[in-house]
Amino acid sequence: MMADPWKATVLTLFPEMFPGPLGISLAGRALEAGTWALDAVDIRSFATDRHRSVDDTPSGGGPGMVMRADVVAAAIDAVHGTGSAKPLIYLSPRGKPLDQERVRELAAGPGVTLLCGRFEGLDERVIEARGLEEVSLGDFVLSGGEPAALALLDAVVRLLPGVMGKEASGEEESFESGLLEYPQYTRPQLFEGREIPAVLTSGDHAKVKAWRRAMAEALTKERRPDLWEKFLASRSKDSRQ
Repeated sequence: MMADPWKATVLTLFPEMFPGPLGISLAGRALEAGTWALDAVDIRSFATDRHRSVDDTPSGGGPGMVMRADVVAAAIDAVHGTGSAKPLIYLSPRGKPLDQERVRELAAGPGVTLLCGRFEGLDERVIEARGLEEVSLGDFVLSGGEPAALALLDAVVRLLPGVMGKEASGEEESFESGLLEYPQYTRPQLFEGREIPAVLTSGDHAKVKAWRRAMAEALTKERRPDLWEKFLASRSKDSRQ
């Protein structure tokens, strides 16, 4: 019997944005093959008034509109039953930054339910009542949660078994070892006066591996001191154990 596919359910005001880029390349082929499944649900269909209102003015005043707790809660309850093993994630700029560790955890599970915010955000009461996990792509603001949901799903789907052609290709990428990826080169040997580093064409696999490791460490230290400190702390912990 074939195992159930990894299932993503996306709650959004713009279901036509899905699958979008997830319908092509690796993710698209995996979607067509049934490796994973995607269901985009229109939050507006759970509105109860004739105008299909999903938002209202913020309590206490201020600009913009806020997504209503009752409408969003009804949408969540319709697609994400109590006791579901799937994480319930709200894409929010104030959420915990998404990292590769969380991506791997999501890929190892049965799927995910994603809620895409809009306007000034979501009524806090539904966040509390439904225990939403808030996740952010970074310290910037998008027009809505849909682009963030697409990015999260792309990161997860490529880790599902059988999606990437070579498992090793994922093992050496940025963040998998806690470091940024080393520089990559390919033909031609000479490009605008710049040559491929000689070590990469030496045929000495041990030297190539050492060079790549050294470059990954140097780049991480220079460009992402936060990751470098985390990497050093992890290495120190491992050595003590």
